[in-house]
Amino acid sequence: MSDIKETGENAALLHAARQGLAAQPKSLEPKWFYDEAGSALFEEITELAEYYPTRTELAILAHNADKLARYLPRDGALVELGSGASRKTRTLIEAAPHLAAYLPIDISGEFLHGVARDLRQLYPALEIVPIVADFTRPLSLPAPYHKMCKAGFFPGSTIGNFLPTQAADLLRQVHEWPQMEHFIIGIDLVKDAETLIAAYDDAKGVTAAFNRNVLRRMNRELGANFNLSGFAHEARWNNDCSRIEMHLVSLYEQTVTIAGTHYAFHTGETIHTENSHKYTKDSFTNLAADTGWRVAEFITDPHDLFAVAVLTPAV
Repeated sequence: MSDIKETGENAALLHAARQGLAAQPKSLEPKWFYDEAGSALFEEITELAEYYPTRTELAILAHNADKLARYLPRDGALVELGSGASRKTRTLIEAAPHLAAYLPIDISGEFLHGVARDLRQLYPALEIVPIVADFTRPLSLPAPYHKMCKAGFFPGSTIGNFLPTQAADLLRQVHEWPQMEHFIIGIDLVKDAETLIAAYDDAKGVTAAFNRNVLRRMNRELGANFNLSGFAHEARWNNDCSRIEMHLVSLYEQTVTIAGTHYAFHTGETIHTENSHKYTKDSFTNLAADTGWRVAEFITDPHDLFAVAVLTPAV
């Protein structure tokens, strides 16, 4: 481990691993999925037959693009949290030529800058300013954009990855950004458990590879010695918390070493890697109201699988 430099993102990942794997039960935050390989795997997940959220949200955005564009400020900026490939954002950008700037925020710097280069070719009149940052932590936008009117965009039901208290903190943070006029958020809705579990445990095993990639990342970046074949992917529906949980299940008794520290796993013991909370219209409206927002629009697909909400500051 002497060759592992504890600086920047490596240090943050090491700190997270030490905390999460020493805890009972063991856990890791889902943001660590998204290195370059993880980001690419997630884009593959969005194309799977079982994974309804992406295509459903895309359809909602496409069918309501003109309506949503009215919430984007003229000569203002669109700020996207966890932008990834910015695929959904293009629908809004193309419906709102009156925008002056697009500020995508993502933790995966190499992936983000590659996407930004592609977007500049597609939209040469739009100022594109990628921000490599962890939006789950307190974040200030670049000073030149403080006085510019802004709308936020948070698609993909990523709000569901947060515990309710964390989701509330995030909504408050965005509410406090200067000149923030609206916040457009994708929300996965409560539905039958069979549909939900299939979306997070696809037949091709792509989601399993995505889940295990966090172990591969720790092996590569932290010098850990996880045996990836020793952990099985599992998706569970937690009805009491209204969420899908992703776990990595140890298939046998084993010990993993990271930075000189040993972490023992019993057979069947898991690393809880992700939550994906599902909302109803009422539960999300209540969450927004508690954080200074009111729901101006709540747009669903014909089958009520997914929703896109537009929030406006209540005060």
